[in-house]
Amino acid sequence: MSRIPYVDRELCISCGLCVSTCPGVFRFGSDSKSEVYNPTGAEERKIQEAIDGCPVQCISWQD
Repeated sequence: MSRIPYVDRELCISCGLCVSTCPGVFRFGSDSKSEVYNPTGAEERKIQEAIDGCPVQCISWQD
């Protein structure tokens, strides 16, 4: 995987969609904001589903 998912934690509203979509990649940090803890924990298409579903568009790919 050459692309790595990234969460802009300042924009995150802690809705949990990414965590429920890709629990192997995203989790809630100590501040209750989403964070990437395992960037290779799911297929890219599943991560893209989390990116596309984020209501505040705070998740993106980093190359």
